[in-house]
Amino acid sequence: MTQYFETIYWKRWSPGLFLIFLLISCGSKEKVINLYVGEGNGESTEVVFKGINEAIIKANEIRSKDKVNPIIINISQGEYYLDSTLLITPKLGNLSIIGEGSDLVTIKGSKRLQPDWEKYNDHIWVSQMPDNTAFDQLFVNGIRQNLARYPNYDERAGHWQGHSADAISLERVKSWAQPIGTIVHAMHAGEWGGFHYTISGINEKGEPVLSGGHQNNRPSAGMHEKLRMVENVFEELDSPGEWYFDKNTSKLYYWPQTTIDIQNAIFEGVYLKHLLEIKGSEELPVKDVSIEGIKFEHAKRTIMENYEPLLRSDWTIYRGAAVFIEGTENIVVKDCEFSNLGGNVIFVSNYNRSTTISGNHIHDCGASAISFVGSPSAVRSPSFQYDEFIPFKELDTIKGPANNMFPKTCTVDNNLIYRTGRLEKQTAGVEISMAMDITVSNNSIYEVPRAGINVSEGTWGGHIIEYNDVFNTVLESGDHGSFNSWGRDRFWHPNRETMDEIVAKNPKMPLWDAIHTTIIRNNRFRCDHGWDIDLDDGSTNYAIYNNVCLNGGLKLREGFYRTVENNIMINNGFHPHVWFKNSEDVFRQNIVLTDHKDIRLQAWGKEVDYNLFPDEEALLKAQRNNTDLQSVFGNPQFINPNTGNYTVSENSPALKIGFKNFPMDSFGVKKMALKKIAKTPKFPIIWSLDNSEKTKKTSLNWLGAQIKNIETMEERSASGLSKTAGVLIINIDAKSVLSNSALQPGDVIIAGESKEIDKISDLMKMYQEHNWKGVLNLKIFRNQKIMELTIKTK
Repeated sequence: MTQYFETIYWKRWSPGLFLIFLLISCGSKEKVINLYVGEGNGESTEVVFKGINEAIIKANEIRSKDKVNPIIINISQGEYYLDSTLLITPKLGNLSIIGEGSDLVTIKGSKRLQPDWEKYNDHIWVSQMPDNTAFDQLFVNGIRQNLARYPNYDERAGHWQGHSADAISLERVKSWAQPIGTIVHAMHAGEWGGFHYTISGINEKGEPVLSGGHQNNRPSAGMHEKLRMVENVFEELDSPGEWYFDKNTSKLYYWPQTTIDIQNAIFEGVYLKHLLEIKGSEELPVKDVSIEGIKFEHAKRTIMENYEPLLRSDWTIYRGAAVFIEGTENIVVKDCEFSNLGGNVIFVSNYNRSTTISGNHIHDCGASAISFVGSPSAVRSPSFQYDEFIPFKELDTIKGPANNMFPKTCTVDNNLIYRTGRLEKQTAGVEISMAMDITVSNNSIYEVPRAGINVSEGTWGGHIIEYNDVFNTVLESGDHGSFNSWGRDRFWHPNRETMDEIVAKNPKMPLWDAIHTTIIRNNRFRCDHGWDIDLDDGSTNYAIYNNVCLNGGLKLREGFYRTVENNIMINNGFHPHVWFKNSEDVFRQNIVLTDHKDIRLQAWGKEVDYNLFPDEEALLKAQRNNTDLQSVFGNPQFINPNTGNYTVSENSPALKIGFKNFPMDSFGVKKMALKKIAKTPKFPIIWSLDNSEKTKKTSLNWLGAQIKNIETMEERSASGLSKTAGVLIINIDAKSVLSNSALQPGDVIIAGESKEIDKISDLMKMYQEHNWKGVLNLKIFRNQKIMELTIKTK
């Protein structure tokens, strides 16, 4: 069919124009109907729409008569403040909403405020606002301000950029004239996400009564004792950039930064929860909609909305986002920017087929960036709490999903994602739950509080995770990885002996839900606070190959049918934890740079062999477990590890065990505009090869401390050591992790976790093995005495 473009100029005084056009244009040629928002394309006869919603209403009118021809809503340069959520329904398919560019067109869920400022005290200004004013975030000249909080905001202060154990102490709460309405944020005791509350009252003891806390699916452990922060307290408005809105008096209080001209600044208050919804159903889906070239900004925080559990993980989730997609086919969101959004960014919910999210820039948002979450109704015999289990006799034993209420064959490609999870910590760059055949490719994901990519259970596999660059993850949580997954599916039972018995009788049961193999290939991962690749409880049916793991190694906890081959693990290695007797797991032809870190294995799977170890000691340790009988040891001879090129030379012993080189320049976002601004991970010094000449002469930065080996008699004498061994702390950065520890410059670390530490490589091996716990137990030498202390590693 020949396609030509025709622009329709809509005259509001001429409603018959459209019918005349239809009569003239009938025929076999497809006509593209263009509507304009903003300034239009400059035609003198053109009438354009001031608002996007107005154009969508007109598009609906057109579609009621023209079911076929594509409609394009063209948005000219400008900022568009929404009065209500943009809604695209099944009636309005074959539609494109195209902005002039994400740097030129912005859609906002905020309103411009018009404060009339007066001095309240030496630092704080106050303005009486209209009675109907309501907003949950304040932006001044485009920069988010801090809702009055304790402790004060410090970008380098860890969880919530500042936390304190006394955030809701009796003494502090007593100092607040109006504690009701205070927002309380606290990490889970196990650092598996967080809780969010509001103070709804004060009891007889003066203790705050908390409402909320429904945002975590493992609530029994309770709040973390120290990792707490409070907001929305007038008395805590005590530093530049903080604000407080008194709902009772409709007064806005603000302490401006010194660079702000308060009388001429632009103030925006956020009030809209969702900016765009594309909503249909399986029976009547929204089809063929494209969103392009737009910046989405300013959506409300959703921490107190209803959350639902994602089966037997610790996750709960709010099924909503700034852009919410449900009941659709062939939806495209591309070349957009998403920033300063209070909750989830893009949420693909329930029935969806062939959704594509590509070329987007997502940053500085409150929760997860991109989520694919199906309906529990599609899961056969679902369980929702860790300790739940449906008796085997009552289980639905049919393989696969029960219905089609889940995302399938969707793609997340070429996106730049960072600084998400700024408020909610149980989040991910890409979250997948109750979905099938999701491809996550060519994305750069970093600076996130938990996993970069998370798969919440085995239902139903078939995902392809490839060519991603994922690093600086697990910054504000614990016991996770840059890639993280669970598999607590129908075979799972909280009692290990019962689970062993069930699976022994039904060996294919783990594949009832994980029906398709999930592939993780050609990625680069770095996690400094956990594992680079972490397949946790029950993760099943994975093929993992051609990945570079820069720091945390790879962990396989109990699960089935995982094949791991041809991967490179820098300064770390393989962590097999509590495997089943007949897991059918395979680990072969990998380059590992430490010994295997096995914990409570019943058996070593189908095959663990043909791997390259860094030294003979690590190889012999493995062979004592009757694994790696054909494995070898030696230097892999990387071509240029300082620049991240871990291609091995033609003389490398890795080639003797079947390892094959793979491209080292294919990780992360490829879109040039995004690639120019994307960060890349730091490439570590490879201490694990223990090149003594290089290692001894190299000082290393470890958690903000400069360290070096004790290597001379002079250094030994100065420290009063009995032998020339240990790791000397030269200095500690005042804003580093270790600055808050009991370590001091001049200390010599001589042991850790009950193992002697003679040199940096010993310290690093111990650190890599125990770092996931978040703390290390050390033995140091100070002032001629041995001391024991515990330090935090983040």
